[in-house]
Amino acid sequence: MSHTVVIIGGGAAGYFAAIQCAETNKLAKVILLEKSAKVLQKVKVSGGGRCNVTHACFDLKQLAKNYPRGEKHLKSAFSRFFTQDTVNWFEQRKVKLKAEADGRMFPITDDSQTIIDCLQKEVSRLGIEVRLETSVKRVAPSFHGGFDLYLSNDQKLVCNRVIIASGGSPKAEGLDWVKDLGVRIETPVPSLFTFNIPNSELLALQGIAVNPVRVRVVDTKLENCGPMLITHWGLSGPAILKLSSLGARYFAEKEYKFQAQISWLENKKEDAVRQELFNLKAANPSKQVSSLFPFLLPKRLNTYILERSGINEKLNWGEVSKENLNQLIQNLLYDTYEVSGKTTFKEEFVTCGGVNLDDIDFRTMEFKRMRGLHFAGEVLDIDGITGGFNFQAAWTTGFIAGQAAAAELS
Repeated sequence: MSHTVVIIGGGAAGYFAAIQCAETNKLAKVILLEKSAKVLQKVKVSGGGRCNVTHACFDLKQLAKNYPRGEKHLKSAFSRFFTQDTVNWFEQRKVKLKAEADGRMFPITDDSQTIIDCLQKEVSRLGIEVRLETSVKRVAPSFHGGFDLYLSNDQKLVCNRVIIASGGSPKAEGLDWVKDLGVRIETPVPSLFTFNIPNSELLALQGIAVNPVRVRVVDTKLENCGPMLITHWGLSGPAILKLSSLGARYFAEKEYKFQAQISWLENKKEDAVRQELFNLKAANPSKQVSSLFPFLLPKRLNTYILERSGINEKLNWGEVSKENLNQLIQNLLYDTYEVSGKTTFKEEFVTCGGVNLDDIDFRTMEFKRMRGLHFAGEVLDIDGITGGFNFQAAWTTGFIAGQAAAAELS
């Protein structure tokens, strides 16, 4: 058992924890267990196969604000390892990252395999043992110190330290084996999902992206603005995904049935829009509506909104009634849809919930009531909005857990 650390979970946090552990203590025997036949699957599919490694936010406090769950605790963690450290770490291993206009950071190769190869190379160089198709049934503190791990193949693995980086679980019972250690678990619910609006006429506009829009959940303070995509099942894009993260628990309580209100003009005020339209009508009575529409929206969306407002786009502005203009204003600023259900992407599934953060010492990622038991990644009740923030939390917590677990062996 001497100097053995076991990491449970072969994702981003698990790999980073294993690497830091082996780097910190050359005498440590580091074993990484992955229940499936493949490792780093979220890394592979993230960002459409490009891997959104982190986000180009280099201010600690601002970075922490992008986590609906975990902001307070991550402030201290980011002081140990944050965005710049991630960029430096990969660049020191000849993987250069680039920032896109929206702040997302990718390898310059635009290929997630670049990140996977880098992590795999480090694991190989450091002699870390990776065991695939090996799940953990139970973790038990040993009478003599350390831990006994009971595995799916009916074997027992004995070690000094354990780092649980097993990822999020879509169901609470998936974390029962962690709960058995006395750890408090916040009930997992989905985060980062799209809104389904079945049978809506808006679905005929699938493929249209509008940037920016403001989306508000009726009868709540939940709202967000940014790019939105209309899909064949409903509403998607960064504006929706961030909103789903901010309201993850509310949406679960409502069983994903609620009203979403869209302002296609983002922050424009009703009085200003009304004045603009009435001035346009007065100044251009003989101009056709379709040839002189004052808002920069996709043409198909213009037609849709006009039709919903009872306005034939072939009419002249002078023929549009005051009643129809008022309806147009309503549809531009308060376009409301019945949401019924969500769509999540299984490969990139993110959960709100997991290990209660107050149970963890964020200086070491160690469970406060059991020495030698550490946590990292999405198994914790930490989740960020879309844009690379969830990976940054994985690198940070993995870094701290790996270093701390290895240092304790000395």
